[in-house]
Amino acid sequence: MPRVGIRAVARAAGVSPTTVSHAFSGTRAVRTETRDRVLRAAAALGYTPDRVAQGMRRGRTGVVGFASDRIATTPFAGRIIQGAQEVAREHDVLLMVADSEGDPDLEARQLRALTAQRVDGILIARMFHQVVGRSGVPGDVPVVLVDAAPEPGWHVRAVVPDERGIASTAVRRLLSAGHRRIALASTVDDAPARIGREAGFREELAAAGLSVPQAAIARATSDAEGGRTAGRALLDRPRHERPTAIFCFNDQMAMGVFQAAAALGLDVPSDLSVIGVDDLELISGGLVPGLTTVALPHREMGRWGMRALLAMVDDADAAGETALVRLACELVERGSVASPSA
Repeated sequence: MPRVGIRAVARAAGVSPTTVSHAFSGTRAVRTETRDRVLRAAAALGYTPDRVAQGMRRGRTGVVGFASDRIATTPFAGRIIQGAQEVAREHDVLLMVADSEGDPDLEARQLRALTAQRVDGILIARMFHQVVGRSGVPGDVPVVLVDAAPEPGWHVRAVVPDERGIASTAVRRLLSAGHRRIALASTVDDAPARIGREAGFREELAAAGLSVPQAAIARATSDAEGGRTAGRALLDRPRHERPTAIFCFNDQMAMGVFQAAAALGLDVPSDLSVIGVDDLELISGGLVPGLTTVALPHREMGRWGMRALLAMVDDADAAGETALVRLACELVERGSVASPSA
């Protein structure tokens, strides 16, 4: 069927086409009863505003780009996109998503394609906290980073988890349960998350008057196998030397620590308390007992990033503002923490 035009709605509602335009755009005040009459007529006729024409008048397209790596292979992408999409819907903005699958050349082409589509702005997201290089997006296109920090010299708005705060939250929970021999199963990856969490781990124990011997930190790959490796290194010791609690870099490593503890005949949580990071439901909810973990704020980062981007689109003076925001993370209690045994 042919597209219903604004003049047909105006005739059905008994108003001018200009009034119909104002009723939908909100650029000028329209009496409530008149606006309701216009909306009823539009609904009856199946009319939808011409977003392209609106965009040309306002100098916008109503479309925002979302460029990221590994959307299809990580469980966190959906949460970030969900948060961004929620804010986009509130502002009647469409999200255009591109997945580079970790290929920087492909991402560069995708960013050029999004720019060619004249998107109002671009969110550049990563599925784990990392430092990213300058995007190559033209300077007049607003850009916000999500779960990523900009390289030195690139002044842009960005949002990341509070990595030090993650470790502080976990260690404080273990201290409150009475633990004093607390170890860290960390990653070998040279990433902001490792640096921040190790720093927060040391700072929180120091604040409690506890030293951190070298043997209290074991590093391995950030997966279940790495957790087993780190777990054996930390736990295969005489009882008076081994930790009563382990804070793990992520939930996958925590699962490996569970397995290492079981292989040594140790029970979680009566012999060993364990805390992870991520709140990866398949692991944290699937382990027995359930894993107490620090949830990363993926949905909140998506919402913050979209709000910041739309603020830059709406206010040219805000486009030059820069900030690196660190969002707090929430402890999710399950059953893997208890007071140390006698």
